[in-house]
Amino acid sequence: MPDTALAPLVDIGANLGHESFAHDLDAVLQRAVNAGLRHLLVTGTTAVASRHALELAQRYPQLLFATAGVHPHEASHCSEAHIEEIRELLRAPQVLAVGETGLDFNRDYSPRDAQERAFEQHLALAVACGKPLFLHQRDAHARFFPMLKEYRDALPQNAVVHCFTGERHELYDYLDLDLYIGITGWVCDERRGQHLLEFLHDIPRERLLLETDAPYLLPRTLRPKPKSRRNEPAYLTEVLRTVATTIGESPAVLAQQTSANAARLFQILVQD
Repeated sequence: MPDTALAPLVDIGANLGHESFAHDLDAVLQRAVNAGLRHLLVTGTTAVASRHALELAQRYPQLLFATAGVHPHEASHCSEAHIEEIRELLRAPQVLAVGETGLDFNRDYSPRDAQERAFEQHLALAVACGKPLFLHQRDAHARFFPMLKEYRDALPQNAVVHCFTGERHELYDYLDLDLYIGITGWVCDERRGQHLLEFLHDIPRERLLLETDAPYLLPRTLRPKPKSRRNEPAYLTEVLRTVATTIGESPAVLAQQTSANAARLFQILVQD
């Protein structure tokens, strides 16, 4: 269970606008605070979801921030009007990053040409607004990496590859661009995340970020097992514990480091 001694923590990616949180968000956030979380970024995945993320950040101004973007799954619905709405949302001080954006060729919920077009529009938005990128890539590295690399020198701020689940060579490509790497409860999954444990130590400590991607990716190593399959930000401490154990670091030290990294990338103040 969460260890309140491991403060401070920042969850850089939580889908708190998801319907599963509609009935008990106050309680979810209180458990997060009790677990040592100081800030959470609410992920925007469509224009509507991004506006809702901003509304949540405005409702809980001491705890929440937001991102604004269109997920690659939704790229086929990403019109010029949606891009303009994202551009407007990015003007809000509570919106800290452009995204979630990128490419997902694993499920191809949107045609690949539509995904690439939307991704390029988001890259251009990041150049224009000067905010970091919150990136998604799954089974699309061969196309995603050159597109990102083309824009890298023009980006005023850095980027995080959110929920990294790729292979070692992909990690090295992103580190060569000095990107941040977001690690989720995927590393707690013995069925599909074991390969990540083999090279977590290759991620420079100053480039490592932690996230839950709640309500998804409930850490399977949680004991006792939660009655609900819904993940929530309080369980970020289990991701922290797994990563710290794997790389041979104190959880308290790693919590401080990853929070400092989040503060640097997103330009926020994280208080003890």
